Amino acid sequence: MKSFAFAKAWAKESALPLWSGVGFDMARGLFHERLDFDRNPIALPATRLMVQARQIATFSRATLAGWHRGSETVLAACLANVERLYHRADGHPGWVFSIDPNGKPASRVRDLYAHAFIVYALAWSYRLTGDPHSIRLADETLAEIDMVLAASHGGHLDAAPSDDPTRRQNPHMHLLEAVLALYEATGRERDLVRAGALVELATSRFIDAESGALLEDFTPDWKPLEPRGYNRVEPGHQFEWYWLFGEYRRLGGSVPEEVTDRLLDFGLDHGIDQESGLIVDAVTESGSILNPSFRSWPHAEGVKAFVTAAKGGQEGAAQMADHLLASLVTFCPDMLDGGWIDRFDADGAPAVDDMPASTLYHVMGALFEAELLAGSERLG
Repeated sequence: MKSFAFAKAWAKESALPLWSGVGFDMARGLFHERLDFDRNPIALPATRLMVQARQIATFSRATLAGWHRGSETVLAACLANVERLYHRADGHPGWVFSIDPNGKPASRVRDLYAHAFIVYALAWSYRLTGDPHSIRLADETLAEIDMVLAASHGGHLDAAPSDDPTRRQNPHMHLLEAVLALYEATGRERDLVRAGALVELATSRFIDAESGALLEDFTPDWKPLEPRGYNRVEPGHQFEWYWLFGEYRRLGGSVPEEVTDRLLDFGLDHGIDQESGLIVDAVTESGSILNPSFRSWPHAEGVKAFVTAAKGGQEGAAQMADHLLASLVTFCPDMLDGGWIDRFDADGAPAVDDMPASTLYHVMGALFEAELLAGSERLG
């Protein structure tokens, strides 16, 4: 894979040292949320659970892969801090959304997206350390999701308390990712059964039968939020779900090929800007562009999708994975030495002035998948 060797060296020599060094607050024992373009931490009024969970999972994976050394003790201490500061921090079931600089709850909302990522982090932490407490806490968290975020018509509420009735696919996607990681860590049938329920929800509710596109937003009973032709579709999520369905199959589940093929085709046909070759942020189910800007993460998810397609023997998929990995690298200029410009506007100008730590999860996820094919004859 032409772009892989360079990207792996960049990750090992620049990105992982940056985000475990300057990107980690030794005084608090937590990861920083953002760095400026001079690689200095940015003081924020709140630190989100989601970011801590993503970083713990990512560095656990990097350590297991041999890409990063000396982090086991730091990660274990960080996870212990996260549990102490976020889990039932206000005396109620679940994890608070964020804490203030003094370690007190800043937002007491129970957020499905954040809960999914702490389960994901616990699964990867267990694979690194073998500590059974991680599995016990993951199970407790899943039980709290079922209790605190219970919803009718399948799936879960996005958040509680909340006055927003919109149901979203995105946190359910990451919950599927989390329970698949948990199943791979434990081998327990019940985890795969939970994953299967989320796959069924996606195939029956999230995917538009006419276009094959996976929609983003829904009414409380899982009807498309907008009239036909006006619903938001994120090409990056087309690719991310394609990869997740592939993971579910790899672990023993089943998804019709017609469903996954249409996801990939829609992303290719409508999600890629013909002039730049980059993935646009959002379109509609009819293919009209909603947001012509470009973020880094869809390219990472595209790499994962086309690696999966290449492993399945799809012609041209390996070359597309390499193209998208090269595109992802353009978001990580040398001057930032392990950092990134997370978003460009439609004209190709930077649309942000800082570096979010949460991007590392996407970038490293793409590289871990790309390594599965690196060196293969199918990649030329």
